[in-house]
Amino acid sequence: MEFGITFKGFIEAERARYLVRAAEYAGFDYCWFYDSHILWRDCYAAIAMCMEHTEKLRFGPLVTNPDVRDWSVAASIFGSLSKQSGGRFDLAVGRGDSSMRVMGKKPATLARVAEFIDKTKAMVRGEEVTYGEIPAPVKFPWAVGHEMPSWIAAYGPLALKTAGESADGVVLQIADPGLCKWFTDQCIEAGTAAGKDMSNYRSMAAAPAYFGDKKRAIEHVKWFPAMVGNHVADIVEKYGTESGKVPASLTSYIEKRRGYDYSKHGQADNPFLDFITDDVVESFCVLGEPDEHVAKIRDLEAAGVTQFNIYLDSGDEEEIIAGYGRHVIPAFR
Repeated sequence: MEFGITFKGFIEAERARYLVRAAEYAGFDYCWFYDSHILWRDCYAAIAMCMEHTEKLRFGPLVTNPDVRDWSVAASIFGSLSKQSGGRFDLAVGRGDSSMRVMGKKPATLARVAEFIDKTKAMVRGEEVTYGEIPAPVKFPWAVGHEMPSWIAAYGPLALKTAGESADGVVLQIADPGLCKWFTDQCIEAGTAAGKDMSNYRSMAAAPAYFGDKKRAIEHVKWFPAMVGNHVADIVEKYGTESGKVPASLTSYIEKRRGYDYSKHGQADNPFLDFITDDVVESFCVLGEPDEHVAKIRDLEAAGVTQFNIYLDSGDEEEIIAGYGRHVIPAFR
């Protein structure tokens, strides 16, 4: 099991440097940053800075999308970060939910997500690439042949199929073992059907974690199921609740959802949290004493999850990193 942490773009530079050093010392493998350039500061400047203060930690956006940067610009950023860090960069891509919708635009299609990964990975390797309507192929003379690992964020059947066929791993914004198994199995089945070797396929469960009293913990992380519910609402709109293509355990909790404020995306002060119940928060997150964290992550591991990625947004980031370093990560080494 790998372990990661994720920051939003409002973390101050000095604090980010301190926390990534602490995370590396604690045994974490990854540090991810939200990539939503209007809601938060651009993540790539922060990634470059944090790379200079770590030696082993891998970095990436969680997640970027195909439609806010020209693909050669995006690939140049990815390749530059890969080169200067000795290959410590992964690419995670989604349709551009908050990043596009906060501008009043529609998210990208899944076909475009898959093509974006294919083309940017090829540019980072140093290959000659054409895309869109550019009149001449693009090739980076400075590329060093880095093979950039790729991930796709997914919930719905078509997104899971795309993640299995077109990426090295899937990002699941949820830590419910049963749902993670359902999602991961679909990715592996799709990749296998496409003729891919899926023996090393990766599955990330990304969710908040919090130690101590669960009632207190739930208040700190209640924003998370609302963020998940925003994505689930799109799936319900597309597939309905009776199709059998989406588990009722994922869709039923949003029945009383009234809306979503994208300006408060992924934040505790989002006004649309009243439909979230305590049992949903506990199911979707990792809460309680250290032994409860270990037990749930073992269940996630048994469900096919290969990385548990903690959304750090509670104000107790130091304690969570230190607690995982002392009590949780050693149980998986």
